[in-house]
Parts: sequence; C-alpha cells; structure tokens
Amino acid sequence: MKLSKDRIIDAGMAVFAEAGYHGLSMRQVAKRLDAQAGSMYYHVPNKAALLQLMADRLAQQAYDAGTEALAGLPEGAGWPEQVEAQAVALRQSLLKHPGGAVMFADSPKVLSTGALSLMERLLLTLKDGGIHDEHLGVAGDAVFSHITGFVLQEQSEPPVLDVSAEDVAELRRRFPMTLAAAASHEQDEIFARGVRLLCAGIRALGEEGHA
Repeated sequence: MKLSKDRIIDAGMAVFAEAGYHGLSMRQVAKRLDAQAGSMYYHVPNKAALLQLMADRLAQQAYDAGTEALAGLPEGAGWPEQVEAQAVALRQSLLKHPGGAVMFADSPKVLSTGALSLMERLLLTLKDGGIHDEHLGVAGDAVFSHITGFVLQEQSEPPVLDVSAEDVAELRRRFPMTLAAAASHEQDEIFARGVRLLCAGIRALGEEGHA
C-alpha cells in the first residue's frame, strides 16, 4: 500500500502506544509499515514532526468531540456546564488511544496547534463566564491537569501484587476514609465531580476578584 502522511501517523500512534516516547522512532514506524525509513521523510521529515502530527490528530478529535458535546447542552447552560462538557469529551478522546494522556501532556512541547485550540476554547469559555484575565491561565492549566492526570492513572498498567484478604482488611483499617472514598463512585462520576470542584474554586476566585 502506498505511503501517506495518514498511514505514517497511524503507525506512529501504534508504536507510541506500545513503546512510549522513547521507543518511538522513524525506524520503528517504518518497520511497522514494512517500508524503508528514508521513504517516509518525503511525508514526515523527522520524529519531532511526527509527534506534532500525532498530537494534532488526537487534539482535533477531542476538539470535534467537544464541539458536539457543547452543541448538545441545553440552551442557557452556564460556563461550568460548558467546561465539564469539554473536559468529559477530552477525557473520552484520550481514552480511545493507549498512551493518549502522555501524548497530550507533551503536546505543548511539540507546539501542537490542535492542543492550543483546545486550551484557547476553554479559556474563552472561562472568560465569557466572567473569570478575570489574571486567573484564566491558572484555571485552564488546573482543568487540563485534572484531565491528563486522571487519564494517566486510568491508562497506567497496575503492578501485579499478591494481595490477600487479610492485607485488604488491614488497609481498610488503617486508611478507612481513603479506601471508602475510592470505592464510593464510578470513574465517570469521580472525574465529573473533580471538574465541578475545580469550577467551584474558579468561580470563587472570580467572585473574590470582583469583591
């Protein structure tokens, strides 16, 4: 099959999912495509360019999902609901790609315009909601950090441990509140509550600034 930029991005994302940033190389991508590395440089000049294209694709999918989520909100939905819709759409988009959270977290380093568009829309949502300019950057970073951190935990491989019933009982005895909180809700609800908590804090900052 003829090489194309899209095929190279597909292969790059597959290699990244298996081997991470340090395992990604043009040679490994070429091997997956059963092609010569040199033949890819016409479409993608180097690893940095490939990472940017991969991040842009992921971010564009998340942006489109966010647009759809925003369109599905009831008329008159407030800025916290709009922030939550964008956050949920981004999390779901990242979860579709193994290693997606790592790739997205690194996207500013490769100057992904797709990722910058996601942040720009989030900041505009906050600004339209009355959040003062001095708080926008910190607020946007806090929301994105919650999303990427949450998905990083979801996509990480837990260590294989031989835990007995007695071990679990002892942990529950020593850390009752922590374990009870962790088991009290599904992941979707925990994530959404985290976003709402952040929005409440951001709202408080905005009100404080206008006091």
